[in-house]
Amino acid sequence: MGFMSADCRKRVLRPPASRENQGIVSSAPSILQQVFGYERFRGQQADIVEHVIAGGDALVLMPTGGGKSLCYQVPAIARERAGLGATIVVSPLIALMHDQVGALHEAGVPAAFLNSSLSFEEAQDVERRLMRGEITLLYAAPERVTTPRFLSQLDTLRQQGRLALFAIDEAHCVSQWGHDFRPEYRALTVLHERYPGVPRIALTATADATTRADIVERLQLQEARQFVSSFDRPNIRYRLVEKKDPSAQLLRFIEQEHEGDAGIVYCQSRKRVEETAQTLCERGVDALPYHAGLDADVRQRNQDRFLRDDGVVMVATIAFGMGIDKPDVRFVAHLDMPKNIEGYYQETGRAGRDGLPAQAWMLYGLQDVVNQRRMIDESPAGEEFKQVMRGKLDALLALAEATDCRRVRLLAYFGEASQPCGNCDNCLSPPQVWDGTDAARKLLSTVYRVQQASGISFGAGHVMDILRGKRTEKVEQFGHDKLSTFGLGAQFSEPQLRSVLRQLVATGSVAVDAESFNTLRLTEGSRAVLKGERQVLLRESLSQPAGRKRRERSGTASAVAAGLTDAAQSRFAALKAWRAEVARSHNLPAYVIFHDATLAAIAAMGPTSVDQLEGVSGIGARKLEAYGEEVLRVLASA
Repeated sequence: MGFMSADCRKRVLRPPASRENQGIVSSAPSILQQVFGYERFRGQQADIVEHVIAGGDALVLMPTGGGKSLCYQVPAIARERAGLGATIVVSPLIALMHDQVGALHEAGVPAAFLNSSLSFEEAQDVERRLMRGEITLLYAAPERVTTPRFLSQLDTLRQQGRLALFAIDEAHCVSQWGHDFRPEYRALTVLHERYPGVPRIALTATADATTRADIVERLQLQEARQFVSSFDRPNIRYRLVEKKDPSAQLLRFIEQEHEGDAGIVYCQSRKRVEETAQTLCERGVDALPYHAGLDADVRQRNQDRFLRDDGVVMVATIAFGMGIDKPDVRFVAHLDMPKNIEGYYQETGRAGRDGLPAQAWMLYGLQDVVNQRRMIDESPAGEEFKQVMRGKLDALLALAEATDCRRVRLLAYFGEASQPCGNCDNCLSPPQVWDGTDAARKLLSTVYRVQQASGISFGAGHVMDILRGKRTEKVEQFGHDKLSTFGLGAQFSEPQLRSVLRQLVATGSVAVDAESFNTLRLTEGSRAVLKGERQVLLRESLSQPAGRKRRERSGTASAVAAGLTDAAQSRFAALKAWRAEVARSHNLPAYVIFHDATLAAIAAMGPTSVDQLEGVSGIGARKLEAYGEEVLRVLASA
C-alpha cells in the first residue's frame, strides 16, 4: 500500500481523467507484455505507472529489486507513443546508464545516454537524435542536465510539446541526511521551476522519514503522490556477528556457505579492500578489488568482470554498488560497520535481486563504533547534522546488538510494522541476554579512577585489564593494581566488556580521544549510567561455531535449476553458454539478454517452435524476433 499523510493527500492534484489520458493509460499492460515480456505488474507498479502516464508527479520508495525502472520506462514509452515526446532520466552512474540503455535496446526501445564516456562527436550525435525525436528515453547525469546548453535544448523540446517526463533515479542523493548525498542533485529544482507542466517521478530504494521529507522539500515534490512499497526482502537472511578475526571469519563464511557464488564484500578502507581481495584470491576465491584510488580503467574492468562473469566476489569500499543490477549476487558481507541503517539496507539490497535465497552478513566491533563516532564528531558539519548522524549510528548499533528479530527492527526503522521473520540469525538461534548495567558502572568508575590517579587517560584494553584484575606490566608500572576497582569485574569476560563499551561509546556515555591514542574519557552522558539511571541490556557474546558442516553449493545456476529434470538441466546449461556468447558480442551483462529464471522456464518447457516461446516471462516481442530461432537451435542440439 502507498503511504501518504493526510495533509499530503489533500494537496495531491490528480491529473484529469480525460478521454485522451485514459487512452494512454490503457496502453500500459500491452507495453509491459510486448516490450518487456511480463504478463502483469507487481505490487504498486500498476498504480504508479497509471498515475505517471496520466501526468501526475510521484515519489516512489521501492526496495532494490522491486522493479523501479519499469515505473518510469513504461510511462516513457506510453507518453512517447502518444506524441508527448522524450523522457529524461537523471542517473548518477555511467555503468548504470550503459546497462539500462543496453537492456532497452535489447527490448527494441530507442534509448541513449549522455555522459563523459562519449566523445564530443558522439555526444553531438545523441543530441541531434534527441532533437529529431528519435529517442524515447535519454539518460544523463545531474551535472549535465543542469548545464545551460542542455537546458536550452529542453526549452526547445518543451516549446514543441515534446518533453514528456523527468525521472530522477537514486533520489536520496539530494538529501544531506541520506547515506549518499551528492550536492549536484540539489540543482535539479530547476526542472520544476523551469518546466512546471512536465510530470516528474523521483525514485529511491531507501529513505527514512527524515530523508524522505528532505527529498520532498529539495525537489519541490509537495504536490506529488507518494508510493511507499514494503521494504521487506524476505529472501535475504540477515546475520550480524561480533568481530574477532575478520579475515578468518570471512573465509569461513564464503568457503562453508557460498563457495562459487557471486558476492560483494564491503570494507571501510582502500587498504583493507586490497588486503582482503588478495587473501581471498590466495584461498582460491575469484575476488577483485574496487575503490576510488584504483586507476579508472582497472575499476571499469573489474566491475565489468563482476557483472558479466559467474561466481566473482567484489571486495570494495562503498564507492561500488549504486545502480548494480546484477540479479544473482548471493551474499553481501560487511567487514566493517556502515554509517547508518539506510546505507546498510541499500548495500545489503544488492543481494538476491532475483528473489532467490541470499545472505546479508556483517561483522561489527568496538573499533567500528569508535571510528564511526569519531568521523561524526570531527566532521566540519553543523551540530544539527551531527546529532542526526549520531542518532542514525545508534539505530544501527541497536540493530547489531538486538536480541529480537532483525527484520522487525530493520523495517521499523523505515516506519513499517512486521512480525518476526523466522529467517534471521536471532529468530533461528535466539541469543542469551544479560544485564550489563553493573559492568558499565564499573567500567566508567575505572576510567574515572585511572584518570584521577595518573592524570592521564588510557585505552580500552588497559581499563579492561584493571577491571578484570590482570597484573600486566603496564598495570603494575602505573600502580593501577592498587585502585579500588582492580579486579572488581573479574566475573566479566573481555568480549562482554567490549560489548558494554560499544554501547557506552555509541550512546556518548564515554568518549574515545583519537588524538591521545584512542584513550577513554568520561562525558556528561556518563553520569546517568554511574548513578544507575540507565539500564544496559546486552546480548551474550557467542563464539563462532566450530566444525560447521560445509553446505551443498547453492549458486544461482543450481538454485534456479533445482526443480528441473536432468534433461532440462542440460538444456539450461546449454542456454547459459549460448547467452554468455551473445552477451560478450553485445558487450552487455548476461542478465540483460535473458535472466536465469527465463532460461530455466524455457529449459523446463523444451519448446520446439517460436510460437511456444511466446508468453514466457521476460521474452518480449523484440527478443522473440531476435533470439527465438537461435534458442530453438540451442535446445535442439542440447
